[in-house]
Amino acid sequence: MRNALPSLADRIGAGAFWCARKSALPGLTSLLLATASLPGHAFEIFGWKFFEASQEQAEAVPDPTPYEAELSVSSGSEELTDQLKSASLLIQQQDKPPSGEAGLIARALSDRERLIAQLYADGRYGGTVDVSLAGLPLETALEQSDLPDGRPVKVAILVSPGPVFTFGKVAVDTRGSDLSTDPTFWGLTSGETAASGKILSAERQLVSVLRGRGYPKARIAERRITADHASNTLDVTLISDTGPQARFGRVSVSGTEVTDPDFVVQQAMLPQGGIYSPEDLARARKRLNELGIFSSIRFVEGDIAGPDGSLPILIEVSERKRHVVGAGASWSSTEGFGVEAYWRRRNLFGRGELLSVEGSVGRIGDKSIADQEYSARIAFEKPGVFGPLTSFSTSLGAKQENPDAYKSRSVTFDAYLNREFSEQLKGRAGAEVYYANEEDVFGNENYLLVGLPTDLTFDNRDDKLNPSKGIFAALYAEPAYDALNSNAMGFVKGTVSSYYALDEAKRFILAGRVSAGSILAPSVESVPASRRLIAGGGGSIRGYAYRNVGPRVNGEVAGGRSLIELSGEVRVKVTDTIGIVGFVDAGNAYEDSVPDFSEELKVGVGAGLRYFTPIGPLRVDAAIPLDPEQDDPDFALYVGLSQAF
Repeated sequence: MRNALPSLADRIGAGAFWCARKSALPGLTSLLLATASLPGHAFEIFGWKFFEASQEQAEAVPDPTPYEAELSVSSGSEELTDQLKSASLLIQQQDKPPSGEAGLIARALSDRERLIAQLYADGRYGGTVDVSLAGLPLETALEQSDLPDGRPVKVAILVSPGPVFTFGKVAVDTRGSDLSTDPTFWGLTSGETAASGKILSAERQLVSVLRGRGYPKARIAERRITADHASNTLDVTLISDTGPQARFGRVSVSGTEVTDPDFVVQQAMLPQGGIYSPEDLARARKRLNELGIFSSIRFVEGDIAGPDGSLPILIEVSERKRHVVGAGASWSSTEGFGVEAYWRRRNLFGRGELLSVEGSVGRIGDKSIADQEYSARIAFEKPGVFGPLTSFSTSLGAKQENPDAYKSRSVTFDAYLNREFSEQLKGRAGAEVYYANEEDVFGNENYLLVGLPTDLTFDNRDDKLNPSKGIFAALYAEPAYDALNSNAMGFVKGTVSSYYALDEAKRFILAGRVSAGSILAPSVESVPASRRLIAGGGGSIRGYAYRNVGPRVNGEVAGGRSLIELSGEVRVKVTDTIGIVGFVDAGNAYEDSVPDFSEELKVGVGAGLRYFTPIGPLRVDAAIPLDPEQDDPDFALYVGLSQAF
């Protein structure tokens, strides 16, 4: 028997579409039921919930109707059975009783649609799904709107999957364009399993390619899908309609309260008069998101008008709260406990400006109160100073650093002009004034450095907090002059990290990092201790004490004028939330401006645990120094957020 299937366009949803012959799958009835839910009593911060009951409380619904559901499959693989159970709301939500018998019937109707959609996704177009409630067929229960007494209600789901269909005749008509008409180019091949997802994917690709060529109204004008139940084949014809080509027209903004709409248009950088491009819209969204002042951004495309195909764009935004308060904490067995907090005022003058006040206390529990590490900083950032790709930033900060090698009290003022050269490449250049009073193995000294720092950053990682591919590279350089001691010096440091996934699921990842630095100065002593190159600690060579690896004078670390650090990790994601890591770190600092490779590298080895949260992996690392020296521990433990690098 051969029959044309009814309008699949109306059946698309939840990643699959409906396709049925009347004798196998009945028509569908939709019943929507809105129920109010009451929030549970819990405190949540950064994705973590506190004071939460051991078992999640069921949502409060009027007249809850408990039920017990059982799904059985007459034939098919165990994998298909698992897929059907995962797709079934009746199975998955048994612990959440619906509201009344009408709610249960509505859930059953929705469930039948979802299960048939799952069959279609498996290429089965002749299957049936029978649902009974308290022994009544679903259609009977729907007509009666009443179920027999007895709770919980017994729900039985019987699925007869039917045979797997394959693609028969497949045709793609890209009229009005020069796109390929070869069905295999779009992933539709005769003889292969006729999974519904393949058809949907082909349609999405067609429309996406056309939109990418400047046709924003491109669509699938017609789809002809015919099932032959005698041969278990599915014939498919897709016809696309390009619509008119468009150019970006007038850009307008709505939803702003404090923000200047002209500033939003400037930062979006949509090329008015240029050929329509989804990539331009994506870049505009990214730039507006990076301002940090909007909670939502939506681009509304108008109607194409005029002989040039002008397409007006409306940018709908919703502004975030302007005041932000945040806090964080870290701990390691070698550096003690650290806390930090900040206050921020977003959109200070209505053009994306950001004012920040930050403070931190470190080495709590590792040092006396007077010898702990402190820092305070006030910073101002203004985007779009010389066009949308530039910004200005300045800050004034004071800190006390107190690793075992030295004690430094410093004040820094800096100002930078930042430039975005591409989505991956960014740079900045500026000026810095740095005053420090320091005590170290050479005695007590004051420094006043005036410098011109510059840095360049390349970053194409797929995830900043948990990368699985890409490269991060940063290069920093600063010529400086010490006005108090009449010494000229220059600082250079670079780092490169790379990531490689060994499998498609990205559960096995290799990560590596190389860092090197050099200071051109008359001597080590002429460089402020806090600016000297010293290795060791959680961000350097794990296992060794913080800033405790480098040249020594009288047994005390003095620091050096060159440095090299190497790190390698094997990251394994055991489950969706748990990961383990094995790592090796190596490095050293040297007295001269060029590393002396005749000196052995200090090596630390260890392992770590990762707990993946919505805001990044929570990291716990344990490391052992293989060649410890004075003040180095037998082992070190580090806790933080995000991967080590």
